[in-house]
Amino acid sequence: MTRILIVEDDVSFCDMLAKFLARKSYEITTAYSAEESLSKIETATFDLIITDLRLPKYDGIELMQQFKKKFPAVPVILMTGYSDVNTAVKAMKNGASDYISKPFNPEEVLLVIENALHNSKNINSVVSQKSNNEKVEKSEFLIGISSVSKKLSEYIQLVSPTDISVLIIGESGTGKEVIAKNIHSNSDRKNEVFIAVDCGTIPKDLAASEFFGHVKGSFTGAISDKIGYFEAANGGTIFLDEIGNLSYDNQIQLLRALQERKIKPVGSTKEINVDVRVLSATNEDLKDAVKNGNFREDLYHRINEFSIESPALRNRGEDILLFADFFLEKANKQLNRNVIGFSSEVIQLFQSYSWPGNLREMQNCIKRATLLTKGDFIEKAVLPNDLFEIKSAKNEDNFSVSDNEKNLIINALSKTGNNKSETAKLLNINRKTLYNKLKLYNID
Repeated sequence: MTRILIVEDDVSFCDMLAKFLARKSYEITTAYSAEESLSKIETATFDLIITDLRLPKYDGIELMQQFKKKFPAVPVILMTGYSDVNTAVKAMKNGASDYISKPFNPEEVLLVIENALHNSKNINSVVSQKSNNEKVEKSEFLIGISSVSKKLSEYIQLVSPTDISVLIIGESGTGKEVIAKNIHSNSDRKNEVFIAVDCGTIPKDLAASEFFGHVKGSFTGAISDKIGYFEAANGGTIFLDEIGNLSYDNQIQLLRALQERKIKPVGSTKEINVDVRVLSATNEDLKDAVKNGNFREDLYHRINEFSIESPALRNRGEDILLFADFFLEKANKQLNRNVIGFSSEVIQLFQSYSWPGNLREMQNCIKRATLLTKGDFIEKAVLPNDLFEIKSAKNEDNFSVSDNEKNLIINALSKTGNNKSETAKLLNINRKTLYNKLKLYNID
């Protein structure tokens, strides 16, 4: 079980957060002061630390640095009521994995925790993975029967044994990372590490350190050497998700690394040779981004030696029930349930629904329904309202879901004074999703 230490002087808030995370199967230890937290790390080890930025008689960043001295590999998340970008960047430059702002959006808290643990595991497990020559676990990839699914499978089989760069194009939730893992699992690098990097969550100022690492003392807060994603993936595969979110300066740094197959950690004079296969993904049209000057054309051609389209679920009608059964079987295992299948009404609804959230939406829908189902079959009563609301909205004359969503975002931005973090909370989505939708609807 993942062990988390929460450091927060507001006792009631600390206990509330502890209970919430405990219900999510985390093992929680609390400390109501900096002094208490320092005492607890002397007698116990933790997989993650969450600490308030403002503590009595203690600065949160200073406390975090003390944690890092004892446990350099343990990710630290800062909590702050001051959610401006400068504070966040300063914290992350000093070693924080991420930050969350008060009041919390529960989904955002879980996402930040999962990302911090995932990234930490990716980096810290590389040495043991390579020394033990462990095989990368094959991703769960379902081969459909629709024409687009067959074409996707054919392209994966064709490109996997090669070493060329692949750009995976598709809407959010279509399973682009699953496709990337499947390519890796069928390649000659399958016994080496696969590292997924979410480019949409890396601040511009930290990208060089995240990609290429840094040496101790290279900047304030660099209290130890850090291995970057490229060095960690050496010999294996690196997956750059939502690559279109990288700033122009970061694109230049990435291009140089891909061309020269060498990286230089921040603050180091030594170049390191890296042998990495690059798979990338985007949910936007990078050709338009190139035309508009937002994405380098030379980098586009470097990552797009071969492109694969990850089809939207609405275009895979023949696969709908295959995926539904697949996710039901998965949910039964995860929840220790034994639901047999779906009622005829649910099957009809699944086949007529447009699935704007694609495979991710279907998986979440079925997992929730499996949990709520008391009988042998999933009925309409346990399905989320979204399946009915969006369907009815689509039938209105001269109206689309995207138009409605764009207006909702614009109104929320207006209410929050264009504060992105507060807007994301108001809309009950995470920050990355908001930024992607701002780009999708071209909202400044």
